[in-house]
Amino acid sequence: MAIRQDTKNFVASLLAERTLQSNYWKEHSVNPSVETMMLDSQAPKLDLEERPEILSLLPPYKGKDVIELGAGIGRFTGDLAKSAGHVLAMDFMENLIKKNEDVHGHMNNIDFKCADVTSPQLDISSASADLVFSNWLLMSLSDEEVEGLTSRIIEWLRPGGFIFFRESCFHHSCDNKWKNNPTHYRQPSYYTQLFEQTHIQEEDGSYYEFELVERKCVGTYVRNKNQNQVCWLWKKVPSLGPEVKSFQQFLDTQQYTATEIMQTTKEFANMLDLKPGQRVLVGCGIGGSDFYMSEEYDAEVVGIDLSVNMISFALERSIGRKCAIEFEVGDCTKINYPEASFDVIYSRDTILHIQVSHCPPFFISDYCRAPGTPSEQFASYIKQRNYDLHSVQTYGQMLQRSGFIKVHAEDGTDQFVEVLKRELSATEQERDKFIEEFSEDDYNYIVNGWKSKLERCANDEQKWGLFVAHKPL
Repeated sequence: MAIRQDTKNFVASLLAERTLQSNYWKEHSVNPSVETMMLDSQAPKLDLEERPEILSLLPPYKGKDVIELGAGIGRFTGDLAKSAGHVLAMDFMENLIKKNEDVHGHMNNIDFKCADVTSPQLDISSASADLVFSNWLLMSLSDEEVEGLTSRIIEWLRPGGFIFFRESCFHHSCDNKWKNNPTHYRQPSYYTQLFEQTHIQEEDGSYYEFELVERKCVGTYVRNKNQNQVCWLWKKVPSLGPEVKSFQQFLDTQQYTATEIMQTTKEFANMLDLKPGQRVLVGCGIGGSDFYMSEEYDAEVVGIDLSVNMISFALERSIGRKCAIEFEVGDCTKINYPEASFDVIYSRDTILHIQVSHCPPFFISDYCRAPGTPSEQFASYIKQRNYDLHSVQTYGQMLQRSGFIKVHAEDGTDQFVEVLKRELSATEQERDKFIEEFSEDDYNYIVNGWKSKLERCANDEQKWGLFVAHKPL
C-alpha cells in the first residue's frame, strides 16, 4: 500500500512540474522571438555572437541524423539542417514549434514535432541518432525527469554518437527577471556526475557509457555577463561496465581536494611579464592563478583541467567576480586549439600526469625527482600516482628537444618546502574549522600528504622544478 502511495506521489510531482513549466512558457511566449527565448534585452547581440560559438563546439555532423530537443522557434534548427542529413526538431510548446516550422519548413530535411521529451509516449527508435542537441532544456526539467531523459538519450544514440547540451548554472544570466521562475539552476557537477554514471547494456550483453569530450563555459557570456553558462559534449562509447573508473574519475575522487598552494602565484606571474588583453592558457586547478591573472593583469584566461571536481570548484569561486575566464574540462593532450591561440601558457604540477617523449607545449612548475634510481618506497609512490617524473635537468632538456629556446630550468625544491611548511602550519591551526567545512578524512589526506612530501624532499628524493621557455619567433 505504501509503495502504491509513493508511486502516486511521484506521478503527481511530475505532473505538477510539467504544468508549472507549461504555464510559465505559455505566459512568456505569447509573441515568440529571440528576446522571449533568451529572456534578455541584449538577445539579438548575444545571439549573433553566441550561435556561431555553440555550433563550433559540435562534432562533425554532415549528412548525419540529428535530434534537437527543446528546439523552440528554431535558433539553431536551420543551422543544424544546413549540414545534417536529417533533423528532428522537437518542442513541447505548440506555438514555438509552429513558428519554427513557418521559418524553416522549406528545408526538406527537417521534421517538426510538438512533443514533451518527458512523455512515456514519445517514440524514438533506439540507435537512430548520431547527435542529440539541446540548448537550455534540462534546466526546465526536474531531477527525476533529467535522469529519465539521460537514460533515453544514450538509447537513442548510435555507438559513437554525441550528446551536446548547454545549461544555465548557479543562477540566471538574463536581465528579464520574471516572477515565479521555475527554472532549476543547478551546479555543473550535477550534470557531469549524472552523465558519468549513465550506462546502457545492449541485447548482446555489451555495455556503453558516456565519455566526456568537452565541458566549458560559453565564451560569449563570459565576455558579456558571467561564467554561469556551461555546455557539455559527451560521446557514446563502449564500456567494460559501470564499475570501471577512468583516470579522470581518479583525479576527481582521489587525487585532489579543495585546497591550493597560492603563495607563489604572484611571483611566478611577474616572471611572465603579462600585458592587458593577452590570452593565457592555464592548467587551472580550482582557479587561483586564473583569477589572479585576470584580475591583476586584465588577461583573457582559458582555464583547463582534466578534473571535473577542480573545474566545479573554480566555477563556484567565479560567482560574483568580474573576470574574463573561460573554464573548460579537457585533456591537454587531446584538445586541438587553433595555431597561435595563446600568448602565454602557464602550468603548475601538470605534466607529471602525462607520459611524454616530447613535452607538449611557458611557464611550468612540476614535481621532479633526483637523478638516479629512486628508492623502493618512492618508486611505489610514483607508480601508485601514475606519475612520470624526471630530474630537473632532464626536464629542461625535454623542453629544448621540443623546440623551445631560452629554456631556464631551476631547482625550486627549497621554495617548495617553505610553501608546504606554511600551508601545513596554517591548516593545522585551522584543523577544527577545516573538518567542519569538509571532513576529517579530507584533513588527514591533505596533512599526511604534505608531511610525506616534506619527508621525501628531506631525503633528497622528491624535487620541484621551475621552468621558463620561449617559442621561437
